[in-house]
Amino acid sequence: MKHALSVTRSENFAAWYQEVISEAEMAEESGVRGCMVIRPWGYGIWERIQKLMDARIKAAGVDNCYFPLFIPLSYFAKEAEHVDGFAKEMAVVTHHRLIQDSKGGLVPDPEAKLEEPLIVRPTSETVIGQAMARWIQSWRDLPLLTNQWANVVRWEMRTRMFLRTSEFLWQEGHTAHADRDDAMAETLRALEMYRAHAEDELAMPVFAGEKPENERFPGAVATYSIEAMMQDGKALQAGTSHYLGTGFAEAAGIRYQDREGQQALCHTTSWGVSTRLIGGVIMTHGDDDGLRVPPAIAPHQVVILPMLRDDDGDEALLAYCEDLRRALAAQTALGEPIRVLLDKRAGKATQKRWGWVKKGVPLILEIGGRDAANGQVSALRRDRLYREDGKVNFAGQDRDAFLAAAAAELEDIQRSLYAEAKARRDASIHRGVTDMAGLEAYFAEDQKYPGWVELGWSRPTGAELETVVARLKALKLTMRNTPLDAAPVSGTCLFTGKPAVETIYVARAY
Repeated sequence: MKHALSVTRSENFAAWYQEVISEAEMAEESGVRGCMVIRPWGYGIWERIQKLMDARIKAAGVDNCYFPLFIPLSYFAKEAEHVDGFAKEMAVVTHHRLIQDSKGGLVPDPEAKLEEPLIVRPTSETVIGQAMARWIQSWRDLPLLTNQWANVVRWEMRTRMFLRTSEFLWQEGHTAHADRDDAMAETLRALEMYRAHAEDELAMPVFAGEKPENERFPGAVATYSIEAMMQDGKALQAGTSHYLGTGFAEAAGIRYQDREGQQALCHTTSWGVSTRLIGGVIMTHGDDDGLRVPPAIAPHQVVILPMLRDDDGDEALLAYCEDLRRALAAQTALGEPIRVLLDKRAGKATQKRWGWVKKGVPLILEIGGRDAANGQVSALRRDRLYREDGKVNFAGQDRDAFLAAAAAELEDIQRSLYAEAKARRDASIHRGVTDMAGLEAYFAEDQKYPGWVELGWSRPTGAELETVVARLKALKLTMRNTPLDAAPVSGTCLFTGKPAVETIYVARAY
């Protein structure tokens, strides 16, 4: 069967991923290594993610704010473990002015050197910690719940659009609490928020759980994540939530006077998701014809394509399509008005159709003059693109019948994409490995998309954990997380031979 893309997932998954981004007009290179231009369709998906996530954040009583892009180096110097984790990725501003050199080029002015270098925001714990120290005086000021939508810069050596870029967009929540229990409750609330968003709105099944000690956020006491499986069997860390204990509070001086009048350190948290989620959506739902966007995050859930002929019949056809657009937009699906576009651009309907197919619009309607005259529509579900005979699966139906079923159709597409992804993930988790030889054999090079291995493990720490990490690194494997809802385990840990105390997933990862 001939597909819209020139490369298939089975042939070359990495090349397929890049072609989806290009053909769906989601993003392109910017001229700065590791930075991308997010085009309207890709940014429209991010706006939908942002809107839905922002509603969840505010529903939890968290207020949005904004902090500077530039952070004084001295702020990082107060938190040694934290800065060490990001030191190799930091972009540093040292001058505030350029001058022309003798050859007419532009160079930093030696007389404009900053007294203190500024770090281009890699994350905001330090600068927000300084603000919290000013804002919090008493137990009455707690909990302090803040969130910021922003860009961050982490100078990456190996980049891939949406998944790992030197600049990316995200939200970062930062909160301060009176005690550990309240801070942990917030850490797990944010984790559950991310799980629900991924599964309910991105249609992307995930495991929510705790990361092993070696994968903790620099300076954190505990790090939790949602982990998703991509179609090539690799894991994607799709969001994280961190309990930071009192370490950041001590470094920044975030203290409060408790009810007894004593000074105490706050317990802090941070949590975030980024434009990496878009990469996850591509690799979870895309097919050999392009992207498939879950209706909940589709900028346009329905696109109407009038088959214009540049003759006298076009006016009536456009009037019919506009009436159809208004009728659809007046309906609600997935809790919001249906987002529908009438595409009146010049060009052949088939070319426009395949453009929207590659972008992954959930429902595409092609309307010709005969359809308009007979009160008909011809509808195509993006998740069911072909019939069994290989032809495009357009379904002709009565206009009123289509309108009556449109909302339910979009909701069914949302469910269908999630069910397909979950079935694929669950079928790709292997539970029969009992020793390192078996683990190595399972991830052998001749198995192209091996999926994940589920193991019981003893939660080693320190030097014992370092040995485990080194053995896995030699196989290009990582431990993902220990799911919070896993059943009790028995048996021994494959790595240490000690009794297993919890479940962990091992996989190749992005």
